[in-house]
Amino acid sequence: MTEQTKAIVIHAPHDLRIETRDVTAPTPGQVQITMAAGGICGSDLHYYHNGGFGTIKLREPMVLGHEVAGHITALGDGVTGLEVGQLVAVSPSRPCNSCKFCLEGAQNQCLNMRFYGSAMPFPHIQGAFRQVLNVDPSQCAIAIGLTAGEAAMAEPLAVCLHATRRAGNLVGKSVLVTGCGPIGILSIICARRAGADFIVATDLSDFTLAMAKRVGADLTINMGAASDGLAQFTADKGTFDVLYECSGAAPALTAGIHAMRPGGTIMQLGLGGDMSLPMQAITAKELSLKGSFRFHGEFHTGVSLMQKGLIDVKPLITHTVGIDDAVAGFDLAGDRSQTMKAQISFA
Repeated sequence: MTEQTKAIVIHAPHDLRIETRDVTAPTPGQVQITMAAGGICGSDLHYYHNGGFGTIKLREPMVLGHEVAGHITALGDGVTGLEVGQLVAVSPSRPCNSCKFCLEGAQNQCLNMRFYGSAMPFPHIQGAFRQVLNVDPSQCAIAIGLTAGEAAMAEPLAVCLHATRRAGNLVGKSVLVTGCGPIGILSIICARRAGADFIVATDLSDFTLAMAKRVGADLTINMGAASDGLAQFTADKGTFDVLYECSGAAPALTAGIHAMRPGGTIMQLGLGGDMSLPMQAITAKELSLKGSFRFHGEFHTGVSLMQKGLIDVKPLITHTVGIDDAVAGFDLAGDRSQTMKAQISFA
């Protein structure tokens, strides 16, 4: 009888099902992972609530998930450097390594990217929320010393490390973070690790802002309670050197731009669809607007930083549910009044 594995499959908005998939032995050059933990990401929530985001829409059922970690249970022929039983964080990034962008070292822009749980191409790229998954050895970052939950945080951490790299030198700089979901909170941690001196965080939730304060923000502002909360930073052409815009909301970006000092850098991480920009302010202040999309090499760096105790993601993991309670987990993940990162336990 063929072995089967449970998987979390989205069919349409709010139509999330636990289904079975066949388990195949790892082929030569593959690693088989028995999944232990998986984090529910903002993009997973977009599929769950809206069937996609922007122009990206579900056109067929798709296994969700890309923030995962598990234990190696089998090695295909020819695999070296890994051992059965090891806990590994699994990178969802699978570039082709042969297109023009891969050859330029920009694997995150790969023309043939196979990123887990993505409806961007068709057929869709099936995700990693399943109990057993075969992966490439290059996707595996050995996570000895971490819990499975911590290891599964390597993916969102890599997103923020990539953005921090693109932001440039942060030593002694003033930083504004708009949007304090997991990406915003991890951006605070990364900015501080990179040498930022003064960090202000904004959001609409007291719960997320308390987490921002806990991980190192100097000041937090609830923009729902005080819509002009950034006015104190707009005098004399503005205050902040760098803006991590993590909400994907136009009002947050606009308010942030008015608080930027001339020559500052806007790092746009939030993906909420197209928005109108105050181009006159961007032009007059000579601001640099940079997008930040996914990551590549930063994935292994993030695991290493966690192992060394330089970055602590444990406070961010607020809820864990079993795979059979995935719907409840997704509902929790969208509740900004009590949840930072909800994870699935696949045990």
